[in-house]
Amino acid sequence: MEADEKLTAADLLPGIDRLWAASAAKIESIEQSCPPEHGSPVFTVDGRYTARGWTEWTQGFQYGSALLQYDATGDERFLRLGRDLTVRVMAGHVSHVGVHDHGFNNVSTYGNLLRLMDEGRIDDGDRDVCELALKVSGAVQAARWCIAGEGAGYIYSFNGPQSLFVDTIRSCRALAMAHLLGQVLMGEHDERIDLLHRMVQHATATARWNVFYGEGRDSYDVRGRTAHEAIFNVTDGRYRCPSTQQGYSPFSTWTRGLAWAVLGYAELLEFLAVVDFPARAAAEHTMRRAATATADFFLCQTPVDGIPYWDTGAPGLARLGDYLSRPADPFNAHEPVDSSAAVIAAQGLLRLGRHLGEPRYWQAGLTVSRTLLDEPYLSTDPAHQGLILHSIYHRPNGWDHVRPGQAVPNGEASMWGDYHARELAVYLGRVARGEVYHTFFGPRHGAR
Repeated sequence: MEADEKLTAADLLPGIDRLWAASAAKIESIEQSCPPEHGSPVFTVDGRYTARGWTEWTQGFQYGSALLQYDATGDERFLRLGRDLTVRVMAGHVSHVGVHDHGFNNVSTYGNLLRLMDEGRIDDGDRDVCELALKVSGAVQAARWCIAGEGAGYIYSFNGPQSLFVDTIRSCRALAMAHLLGQVLMGEHDERIDLLHRMVQHATATARWNVFYGEGRDSYDVRGRTAHEAIFNVTDGRYRCPSTQQGYSPFSTWTRGLAWAVLGYAELLEFLAVVDFPARAAAEHTMRRAATATADFFLCQTPVDGIPYWDTGAPGLARLGDYLSRPADPFNAHEPVDSSAAVIAAQGLLRLGRHLGEPRYWQAGLTVSRTLLDEPYLSTDPAHQGLILHSIYHRPNGWDHVRPGQAVPNGEASMWGDYHARELAVYLGRVARGEVYHTFFGPRHGAR
């Protein structure tokens, strides 16, 4: 992609304001059409949010979106909405032992509420509830543990103990929050399992087996490529092979998985900078290596405007010619783009650039954000419940809606894409206005 070296965060404020103006009515519309008993909204079909039975991994994004709307605008309606539904609906996610999604569901809700309390933006009335929820969530997530070879280990995905997803790098936030609140995981014989250590172990395993570094691990080992899933022999803990659930191939890169890695490692680097422990230098080295490799791969494998196609090995890309040298085309006849990958990666590039003092990542993040804050990606149509258009969920399973007259999915939105667009807008708005720097762990442990 091509980064605009002169772009500033302040230049994006008009687009950010348009996003929040469009966002408010969409949140209210979704709450009216998607009550909790009907299942969590996942993606849109003809502009209306629908549920998709897999796991309820997007519910925290739904209620977290209302909290971010309050964060950015101060509109009390959205604070009441997000806080009330978090307390009333989200408890089941706190103790959910069957998923790897605690960072998505619980940090986006209880975590945002606690952060707003710590910033002095809201009253402390629910502090005990939020702190207890985050303590339990982090410990429960850490208990979903599989021991790998050579003393390694990882939080395993909902596919089972053989499966390490790259996505789960962002659920490490749940362990980080619980650790900051003084929580440990209690094991057999009252063993006290340190959540920070377990978080670092998982991030290290992901960096080792889901991220590639051009070192000849296989015939397709390109620096920065990611595998959606790493498969292990659960009997002896040995790594077996790459795999994928939502990408095209184990040997190509599903770009949303890549984006989770870019953002996940950037956030963890910010977090490691504010905690002290003996192995911090080694952990930072591992995470910095993974973060820069995946960020560089994103920059090299994404069209000039910063919007990637859904998988770098998708077969129809061969029919698009030199597609990397021109803006992405969501209306092409061969392969869909994935704006949700772009919005996740944009925040990761910004955080990584700021943390490392690397302007090329920062400017790339701004450039991707500028594209997303304008047509054809930002949806200002009040009849469409989605905020960021042209998002993809599960291309191999054929779950994404193809509109009449189109050859590939486009024009639809996803709950994770919309949430992360709002999170990106909060982040950029604060930077542009010189306000408190936004981190998931809040100002008590502010990023350096």
